[in-house]
Amino acid sequence: MMQTPAELNRKISDAVDKMPAFPRSVQKLLQLSRDINSQPKELVSVIETDPVMMVKILKVLNSAYYNWPNKITSINRSVVYLGVNTIKNLALSIAAIGVLPKENKAGLDIQRYLVHSLTVAGVAKLLCARMGAAADPMDCHIAGLLHDFGKVVFAQFMPAECAAAIALSRESAMPLYLAERKIMGVDHAAAGAMLTEKWQFPKSLADSIRFHHDGAACDSAMSACIFAANLIGKSLGTGLDDSAIEPLPAALAARCGGTLDELVCSLGDLSGTVEEARLFAQIGAAS
Repeated sequence: MMQTPAELNRKISDAVDKMPAFPRSVQKLLQLSRDINSQPKELVSVIETDPVMMVKILKVLNSAYYNWPNKITSINRSVVYLGVNTIKNLALSIAAIGVLPKENKAGLDIQRYLVHSLTVAGVAKLLCARMGAAADPMDCHIAGLLHDFGKVVFAQFMPAECAAAIALSRESAMPLYLAERKIMGVDHAAAGAMLTEKWQFPKSLADSIRFHHDGAACDSAMSACIFAANLIGKSLGTGLDDSAIEPLPAALAARCGGTLDELVCSLGDLSGTVEEARLFAQIGAAS
């Protein structure tokens, strides 16, 4: 029996309300991210009050990927080596991963989800900088990181419907968001936008998540970056479904400065972005 819009909205709202809040340390990091007068020592202080985050950051930094000549043993030293923005991005990525459930009954591949989200975050930041967009690269990174979080909401609190959508997507080579609309009447983009609003992120960021499958509604630089970065992430083989990659709409191609293939070429070798995403996903998800 098809649910009414009111019933559906209530069910989605209930699912979103059950998702845990971001830790207080992350909220403080976000405040510092938007404060142009914040000092590196403030960032270090916030991270050092969260032992789990601190340990995971140091584990990433001391992995073979970075190959430092000497082991990094403090967050303060990590800022010296990599800079404030890189450490902010890493801390927020680890925090977002920490909110994820370890398991779900819907069959959503959390590790693949993580690699895609982290890849899109990295690509979105690069795109924003390349475009000279009227958006903050840090906000684009966060929006890319969270753009698919609605899938987690569905997998955790609407597992039967989510599993049916995943099955339909696989059987019909249909994009997952269209399968969700067919099964549930709404897609993960809408649920993700509701969740970011609950977490009190800016409306512009929530809208970029809401419209990352609706190119015609992307009316801001951030929305354009997230829409394009999601497609680029899929073109790099990190997507959660195997459906054909949709072309970048003409209006967004004009705004972003090229077709999807042209944007990929302009960004250079993105294999490092994907490799870094795999590393962060592996270490961030470890208990």
